[in-house]
Order: sequence, then structure tokens, then C-alpha cells
Amino acid sequence: MPSRTRSCARRPRASHAMAVATLVACGASSAFAQSSGADPSPDDLAARLAAVERLLGVDPTHPPSPQTGHAAAEHIDMATLARRLAAIERRLEQPTQEAAAPPAPTTTTALTVGRGLSIKGPDGAELRVRGLVQADGRFFPDDHGAAPSATFLMRRIRPTLEGSWGPLIGFRLTPEFAGDNASLVDAYVDVKFDPRATLRIGKVKGPVGLERLQSGGSLAMVERGFPTELAPNRDLGVQLQGDLREGRLQYVLGVYNGAPDGRDAATANTDDAFEYAGRLFWEPFKGKDHALSGLGIGIAASSGDTFGTGNGVLPRYRTPAQAQFFNYGSNVAGDGLRRRLSPQGYYHRGAFGLLAEHITSEQALRLISGPDAGRGARIENRAYQLTGSYVLTGEDASFRGVARPDRPFSPDGAGWGAFELVGRYGVLDIDDDAFPLFANPALSASRAESWSVGLNWYLNAHLKLVANYTHTAFDGGAAAGADRRDERAVLARAQLSF
Repeated sequence: MPSRTRSCARRPRASHAMAVATLVACGASSAFAQSSGADPSPDDLAARLAAVERLLGVDPTHPPSPQTGHAAAEHIDMATLARRLAAIERRLEQPTQEAAAPPAPTTTTALTVGRGLSIKGPDGAELRVRGLVQADGRFFPDDHGAAPSATFLMRRIRPTLEGSWGPLIGFRLTPEFAGDNASLVDAYVDVKFDPRATLRIGKVKGPVGLERLQSGGSLAMVERGFPTELAPNRDLGVQLQGDLREGRLQYVLGVYNGAPDGRDAATANTDDAFEYAGRLFWEPFKGKDHALSGLGIGIAASSGDTFGTGNGVLPRYRTPAQAQFFNYGSNVAGDGLRRRLSPQGYYHRGAFGLLAEHITSEQALRLISGPDAGRGARIENRAYQLTGSYVLTGEDASFRGVARPDRPFSPDGAGWGAFELVGRYGVLDIDDDAFPLFANPALSASRAESWSVGLNWYLNAHLKLVANYTHTAFDGGAAAGADRRDERAVLARAQLSF
């Protein structure tokens, strides 16, 4: 019997699985010994336990004697053996417990390429790199020198860094490299308390204009229409926004430095006055299988005081071909209240899309020089537009344009992309009280009426080619009370977005 025990004890140190096999083998030896009629002594049991303890790396309470390899008999009893056996059982259970433990947090970074470049890290952190590049051409047939010069230009070059730092913080940073000087278009941080309440801080788009809220890469036409000329562009401030009722009702409430009609705010608030703006937009059937699921209607407004002169306070109005046709005199200053009101809406169903927008912009003015210095007035200008679109190839129309052609363009003729036919009618009407004291009728028109047609070709999800023809007629704006010459323009664009 002892020789069998020592044979078990001399087996090499192994894994937990080998230890279990050793226990089985030693148990078999014990069973054979008992079948031979020999009763194991406490020394025999202690020696077999010691062999298994060495294999498992368990420190025995009573180590074997250096001379015999057996534990001293006077210290061995059944309670001690039971305690040592329990320690072995716990040691054998340990791998199962480790396997059941949750994995340690990963720090692996995932890189994906699709609609931009996305880098995802642990704890919800994500960085997305996106870009928009637009190369335009503007041409004025039969202008006779009355229209701007025909030109090629880079309209937008905008790389964007956006993402999130965990579930609470989001951000966006968009510089503009088109034009003569680099500028900052978007720069804000979101504190996302809840989908119903996000605090946005920084330089943002004002919430008043519907078409203004469209991305520059999603526009139906090459340039925005007349209502956008009366809506503020980007402004510096803080706003609370969110989605309610499962995303069907959206709201924005904010306070800003204040921006003139159709332009960005100045980099600093020079008149020490703020502007307050808000927007409610309702999509009552959003997400439902309903004929009106693509309907959205809303109301937006802004109000605040503004004081001073120059382009940072007073607006200049342009045609859809970006030709200026109205501006206030150099002796005119903002003198208090400026407010706007804009009902708006859109409807999309299948390949059909429609956008409608009206806006009123009211501003208090005062003459600061000349024979009528000190005289003031409250000027109220109005604009509206109706823009329709139809995707000839059957893809769905949306506020963001055609997201992806069903059959992207391929040189071998396997696909031609998506084609969208678009049209727009719009009017901008200047308050009659602006003339002749606050604006020169020989230089500024009192009304502009424009219609445009165009074709958009979406070659794939990233490349879009656009061609527009636009015609604008004016009331006034020329010497001796004559009307400014009609403007006819062909606008073209090649757009890359990712």
C-alpha cells in the first residue's frame, strides 16, 4: 500500500485537470487496497493528500516529514484531514469562479468608414470626421454688365470633427476654408441630460429659419431662398433643446448675442444687448404608417434689442444668385427692438417633397446724420417661398435630400444614381417706409420675385452634381424710379460629402 501512495506522490506537477486525474488515480489505488483487505492508516491518507496538495500548490497545515515524506502521525486526525481536503476542493472550484467573472473593461478602439470616419473607444467615447466640399460656377447670360461677373468659386470647404465623450457630453467643430479667410462655422458643446433636454453652448445655427436649419449639403437648390435672407444665421449663445412625445415634438429655447438678418453674429456682443429665440416643430404622424407621416409644421420667433451701425447690425439682402439688391444707408443705425416670426412646414411622401416658409422681420431704425438726423421708424420686411421636389428615379425625398441612390452610378452602366427635379418660387418685400429716408430707391429694390428650376444628380451617397436656372424680377432699384434689370442666372455645383 505505501508503495502505491509514493507512486502517486512522485507524479510531476500539472494543471488542475491533471490534479483531478491524480485524485482519481489515487482513489483507485485506495479502492484496490481496500478490496485486498488492507485498511489505510492516517499516515497513508495524509501522504496521499500531501501529494495532491503539492500538485495544486495548496499549503498544508501539517507538512510531511522531510525524512519519510509522511506527516507526523501524532498530529494527524480525521478533522485535520477533512480540513485539508476542503482546501483542495476550494482550490479546484477556483477556475470555474474565474471563468464566470465578468470580463474586464476593454480599451479597444474600433475604426469604421461610412458616412465619415468614426473612431469608437471605451465608455461611449466616439470621434467622427466628416467633410463637405462644394465647387460652384455662376453664369449670367444677357446681363449687359448689370449682374455680377461670371465666376468659378469654392463655395464651401468644411471639415468637421464631432462626437461624444461618454453619454453626457457631445461636441462639434467645423471650420470654413473657402473664401479669402478661414473662419469658424460651428463650435459647440452639448450636455445631454436626456433626449428631452440637451444644453448646447457655443456658436450654433439660430432656430428661426427652416431652410436655414438644413445642412448646406442637403439643400434642394444651389442657394437658399428669400426667407433665409430674413432669418439669422449662426449666433453665439446657449440653448436648451429636446425631443418630446417619442420625437414627434421638437423644441429649442435660447439666448444669443444677436445676428442680423441673413448673416452670422459678430464675434463679440458690442451693443450689450441679447436676443431670445425659440422654435416648436411638430411631426404628428412621425414613425407611423400613415399618409401624413412625412408632415411637419412649426413656428419660430426671435426678439431682442440691437443698437449700432454696420454689417454686424443691419442686413443686406441678396437674390438666389447671391447678388445684393437692397441695403440701408450708411447714416442708418439700429435703435432697439428687432423681432422675427416664422410659420413653416414641410411634407414628404415617397419621391415627392414640399417645403413652405414665411418670415417677418421687424427692426427699429434711426437716422444718425443728415437733415433728418434723429428721425426713427420701425421697418417690417417679409419673405416667403414654396419649394417642391420629385425624385425621378423613385427614391424617397426627405428634408436631408436623397440619402443614397438605389443604384449608384457605375461607368459600366449598371447604375445611374438618382435624379431629382426641383423648383422654387419666392418673394422678398421691403417695407415702403424704408424709402427714401432709410434706403435709396435708386440703388435698392423694394421687392424681388424669383422662380428657379433645377436638376440634382446623386451619383452615389457622397457625390452630387447640381444645375439651376433662376430668374429674379425687381420693383425699383434703378435711377429715376425705374425697375432694376431682371436677373437671369445659371448656377452649377459639384459636391463631395462624407
